[in-house]
Amino acid sequence: MNDKSLRGVSKSGDAESLTRRGRLIRVTATLIGCALLLTGTAVGDDDDFPFGPFRVYASADPPGAPVADTRVEAVDTAGLRRILTQADTGIRRAEIEGQLDRFTAEPSRLSTVATAYQRRNPGAAPLREVSVVVRWHEVRDGRPTGRSWDATTVVWRP
Repeated sequence: MNDKSLRGVSKSGDAESLTRRGRLIRVTATLIGCALLLTGTAVGDDDDFPFGPFRVYASADPPGAPVADTRVEAVDTAGLRRILTQADTGIRRAEIEGQLDRFTAEPSRLSTVATAYQRRNPGAAPLREVSVVVRWHEVRDGRPTGRSWDATTVVWRP
């Protein structure tokens, strides 16, 4: 060490130390954080993130399992069928997929998609039907076969 690189630093090493209360607060906060992490890891799920495990990418389907491609379709009062995208509604596909069980249990929840569409597209014809459709892509030995089929999961009509 040279004196030039340590200007303004005391040579005696008399750095301020934490008070007993300060140490207690830090140790307590650390123990609480560790307890939350351990509990979340043992019994938590994605909803408990950051204290629970983020499992969404921690698993894999078997190499022959079909792959789901979820989309939202709508029919307006003019009879035009269209696929609703994030640009149309402001709702990401992942949000739809994450709430799919709730939409299926209570189709009226899809009215929020119709409302979001009308807000973003005030001049567009109102929607008379909103549905969630899953296109299943067939996979064999980890490779797509080119075959697919659609399954309508839930439909909402006002």
